[in-house]
Amino acid sequence: MDLDKLRNTCIIAHIDHGKSTLADRMLELSGAVEMRDMRAQYLDTMDIERERGITIKLQSVRLNWKDHVINLIDTPGHVDFGYEVSRSLAACEGGILVVDAAQGIEAQTLANCYLALESDLELVAVLNKIDLPAADPDRYAMEIENVLGIPAEDILRISAKTGENVESVLDAVLEHIPAPKGDAEKPLQGLIFDSHFDKYRGVVSSIRVMDGVMKSGAKLKFIQADSVHEADEIGVRTPDNEPIDQLGPGEVGYLIAGIKDIGEAKSGETVTTAVHGATEALDGYREPKPMVFSGLYPIDGDEFALLRESLEKLQLNDSSFTYQPETSGALGHGFRCGFLGLLHMEIIRERLEREFGLSLIATAPSVEYRVNMPHGEVVAVDNPSAMPSPGEFESIEEPYLRAAIITPTDYTGALMDLCQGHRGVLDKMEYLSPERVEIVYRMPLAEVVIDFFDQMKSRTQGYASLDYEPDGYSPSDLVRVDILLAGDPVDAFSSIVHREKAYNYGNRMATKLKELIPRQQFEIPIQATIGGNIIARETVRAFRKDVTAGLYGGDITRKRKLLEKQKQGKKRMKSIGSVDIPQEAFISALKLDD
Repeated sequence: MDLDKLRNTCIIAHIDHGKSTLADRMLELSGAVEMRDMRAQYLDTMDIERERGITIKLQSVRLNWKDHVINLIDTPGHVDFGYEVSRSLAACEGGILVVDAAQGIEAQTLANCYLALESDLELVAVLNKIDLPAADPDRYAMEIENVLGIPAEDILRISAKTGENVESVLDAVLEHIPAPKGDAEKPLQGLIFDSHFDKYRGVVSSIRVMDGVMKSGAKLKFIQADSVHEADEIGVRTPDNEPIDQLGPGEVGYLIAGIKDIGEAKSGETVTTAVHGATEALDGYREPKPMVFSGLYPIDGDEFALLRESLEKLQLNDSSFTYQPETSGALGHGFRCGFLGLLHMEIIRERLEREFGLSLIATAPSVEYRVNMPHGEVVAVDNPSAMPSPGEFESIEEPYLRAAIITPTDYTGALMDLCQGHRGVLDKMEYLSPERVEIVYRMPLAEVVIDFFDQMKSRTQGYASLDYEPDGYSPSDLVRVDILLAGDPVDAFSSIVHREKAYNYGNRMATKLKELIPRQQFEIPIQATIGGNIIARETVRAFRKDVTAGLYGGDITRKRKLLEKQKQGKKRMKSIGSVDIPQEAFISALKLDD
């Protein structure tokens, strides 16, 4: 194919600024999808994406426009899926930056824009939703010019919902985004930028050919995995899979090579020909690093094998989460899973329950701490029960983030109060316009993963937006709070918290469990402890069975004898009684939103 007739671009934006709707209109305009087959969010293939109205996995499609071919990638907007955006950018020469004409620049707009500029991509800036009554395109065009340096007169104004002016976006892609470079005579170098698992065909990889030609039926070498497979089928997405004989330099398509293990076709893998192929691998990507950890346990212990099988299958479709077996004294056998963030954790859990019919308990989310031991050894701890006792280590470090919040200036005070209440330290404050400000705080990841986002939205009536990136580790005064029921620790309720917040956590957990644990025939003390010191206590009172109900009068000594016997029995029961905690108590006590 003539390279001058080819354009590779992706759509990047903050969450809910209209990326998928714009992709829908482009599919219609280019004739890729018949109007009778059209549906909203056409490229989003998962039920959960369609229900929540968010994109989770990037999707690529090939469009024909004015004698040119445009390879378009629709990317997610949520901060948890930023790694999907960075992968998309590596397969493109340019990007369409979409900004809501009623909200202006948001935190993820900036983050994605900087990612694109780091990759030397040309940007086509678009103000979407000009049909909304609250839209103010002139004001936000000036904001984009001031913050991002894109001239206001070059910014396109469209409505992806009504289709107004969407043709100009396709024309601007042809005009402003450069054609890809590549040499068909050089050895084949193809970059895999996404993979998913099809139960009938094995691994299906999205691939961008940099140099050379990839032919159907050829023997291909996967350089990093050091394996050889035959190209069973190569093709392009139009948006249905359409097999073709070959993919030339600069082209984007898919590859099916009968691979059963997605580890052999990871994102960032370089593909070449098995004979006379390239020896150098392309740069690829950094592996996404889990930031939030949680234990997943089946409610029915017999489903443990099914959970393991389900996690294996799900990891084929989403290689960004990790899991390893663990055992809890209270919850039995389960898996410690690592996620990119809370939304990612919620999506994985929901997919396990929907797609595989599992009923799960998730423990409270935690982060990975570094514990410095006396002889210079550093131990990574992502599970509170694995944390050494206070006298056994020298110090603990916890992961920090740089959190960038963009908000209307009216809410600056409320947000600064929220950030400082979550142990944040102000890094910088910058006015994007007289009405909007960007506040950057350095704060512990553990403070952000539980309820920070919800509180931020409620304090700003939904107007603030958040983006964050890892910012190393720092020493902190952290302690492990254990919860004891009748003197026995329950590992599922243990948590690592800052010393200042330990009493608050212990007291809250004890009060909550007092409401949830049913009364028994004996008294149950609920205690929160730090290294053996009790910091909070509640008591579930015992039932008092009326042992004298069968008496109908007579000597008082008969009553006393029965009550004394009951007292002795309760004493004995207390010494051997174990507390039976119902599953509902675990589910309620470990709920994230509390």
